[in-house]
Amino acid sequence: DFLFFWGAVFLITTTLVALLKKENKELTPTKEETNGITDTYRLLFSIIKMPAVLTFCLLILTAKVGFSAADAVTGLKLVEEGVPKEHLALLAVPMVPLQIILPLIISKYTAGPQPLNTFYKAMPFRLLLGLEFAFLVWWTPKVKHEGGFPVYYYAVVLLSYALHQITLYSMYVAIMAFNAKVSDPLIGGTYMTLLNTVSNLGGNWPSTVALWLVDPLTVKECAGAQDQTCGTTLAAEV
Repeated sequence: DFLFFWGAVFLITTTLVALLKKENKELTPTKEETNGITDTYRLLFSIIKMPAVLTFCLLILTAKVGFSAADAVTGLKLVEEGVPKEHLALLAVPMVPLQIILPLIISKYTAGPQPLNTFYKAMPFRLLLGLEFAFLVWWTPKVKHEGGFPVYYYAVVLLSYALHQITLYSMYVAIMAFNAKVSDPLIGGTYMTLLNTVSNLGGNWPSTVALWLVDPLTVKECAGAQDQTCGTTLAAEV
């Protein structure tokens, strides 16, 4: 019902914009950076070939490898250890106000001439939180009892998620501020979209690889079956 309602709102509002909003044809742009798709891609390739941009793209494509496992796998492992999915979903509710406030606070520190300083400072803390998440997964089955999990356990999970959000948004806002700062205003849309796309890709591919590696890197033991190993998927099924 929730998805249906907002889907309907989305369709109605976008249709109204398409029908009622008119372009202001009197105002002509002083300089149009591209005349079509071909020009846009030609411009993109010329931007990518710049040494500084190429180096920066390589850096942001690999910067998030260190926390990919913690970001992608922690929640799944907690569910695997018996934490109800609906409880984890409820813990996301207090994160919403935090996610709204954090960019407002962090933007004060990224508005200067060196926005990436915030990115650098947040990185070691986010890496340490990856270790803390690993400890949390190890600790989870030890506090479980017949009635579920104690309140203090959820308090620890909530605090861990809150600290993680602070480091995550510090890096996110910093990289966005840097992209906005270095993008040429004349080709701002093309330039900034390229950098943001590479930044998003830098977060997505390590998470995908981390999820793919979970199974082969997980050590399994067979209980109640002699001369059987659970090292492979086939053996585990047997």
